Amino acid sequence: MLQNAEIRENIETAEYSKSFMYFFLKRLLDIFGSVIGIILLSPVIIITAIAIKLDSKGPVLFSQERVGKNGKLFKMYKFRSMVVNAEELLVKLKDKNEMSGPMFKMKEDPRITRVGKFIRKTSLDELPQLFNIIKGDMSMVGPRPNLPSEVAEFSDYHKLKLLAKPGLTCYWQVMGRNEIGFEDWMKLDIKYIEERNIWIDIKLIVKTFFVLFGDKNAH
Repeated sequence: MLQNAEIRENIETAEYSKSFMYFFLKRLLDIFGSVIGIILLSPVIIITAIAIKLDSKGPVLFSQERVGKNGKLFKMYKFRSMVVNAEELLVKLKDKNEMSGPMFKMKEDPRITRVGKFIRKTSLDELPQLFNIIKGDMSMVGPRPNLPSEVAEFSDYHKLKLLAKPGLTCYWQVMGRNEIGFEDWMKLDIKYIEERNIWIDIKLIVKTFFVLFGDKNAH
């Protein structure tokens, strides 16, 4: 099995060897895809915002600090799917965590609102991240960004995922999501970084489109 240093060297070598054209096309795909997505999905975005506002008290959007490429922090946007004091209630639910590793996941999380269950099931809660992509904090495809508190518990191997810009979708998003354990999730993120090319990005974007019709593994 390759050691962390070897994996890092392989990733950095692959990163260096990728042509300028790859990164240019990837950024072009990010801008074009996010702008077109916002335009085409604007009716869905508006209806979702109204539904959240009518369903529960609090803001429509939720922003949270996440860790990006090379450890850079940024504010990630989502449609609010939980009650406004969700962070405070988390302390009481820690012992009900169903995800291995430092992440918290719970199928029947009582903090999730009625509309929140639907927008999570259909991944509509992620749509505001299209603006993160335009800003350059994220890419259409890349490892899903983690919380600083989660990254603080990462091993050196896990931190290899920080060598790439985080994305709206990746292998984890289309291959089982919350049914995938923490270690396998990290392996998939690092696998993507090692293998990525423009065709893989396009395939993952297309696969992610079908998640909008409902993913049984999303919660």
